[in-house]
Amino acid sequence: MNQDSRAAVRPIRADEWPKVKELRLSALQDPSASIAFLETYEKAAAEPDSFWQGRAKGAADGDRVRQFVAEDRDGTWTGSVTVLIEEPGSDDVFGGPIEQRQAHVVGVFVRPEYRGSGVIDALFEAAVGWAWSVTDVARVRLYVHEDNARAQSFYRRYGFVRSGVTAPMKGDPSKIEHEMILTTPETRPDTTQNSPARP
Repeated sequence: MNQDSRAAVRPIRADEWPKVKELRLSALQDPSASIAFLETYEKAAAEPDSFWQGRAKGAADGDRVRQFVAEDRDGTWTGSVTVLIEEPGSDDVFGGPIEQRQAHVVGVFVRPEYRGSGVIDALFEAAVGWAWSVTDVARVRLYVHEDNARAQSFYRRYGFVRSGVTAPMKGDPSKIEHEMILTTPETRPDTTQNSPARP
C-alpha cells in the first residue's frame, strides 16, 4: 500500500466521542463541505454531548454502522470514513427505496494537511474491507456531488462506477448527487500503483 507510514487506521471507540465531534466539526468547516456533506456546521455544533456520545457508541462496535479513523503517530485523527449497512425495504437518505442488503459509505474526510499522503486509500481499504465482511452485502455504494471532481476521481480509481442513479442534492435540487458502486470485491483494481488522490 502506497500510504503515509504514519497513518494507522482503526475503528473508533465509544469513549472517543470528543474526538468524533472535533473531527466532524472540522470536516463541516472545510471549503468543500457544502458539496461533500448533507449536514451543516451550525446544526452539528448545536448538538449536545449526548448526541456525540450516542453517535460514537453506535459507530464503535455495532454491526450496522462502523466508523474508521486514520491516526497519526502523535494521536491526531487525520481522516475518517463511516459505513452504514442498509436493509431492503427501508429508504435511503434521499428517500429512495433500498432493494438489497448493501453498504453505504458516508462521511469521507481527510484533513487538508494530510491529503495526498495515502490516508484516503488506507481508510477505504479498512472501510470497504469491513463492508464485504458483513454477511450478504451485495454491493458497496456512495453518493458524490456532480461538482466534486476530486472525490469522483478517487472513487473511480478505487473501482467505483456510476450506477446511473442520481438524486437531487438536499438544499439545492438544481444540483445532483451521483450514486457510485462496487459490486464485488474482485472488481476493485489494485490502487497501490497509483499516486493517491482524495476527496
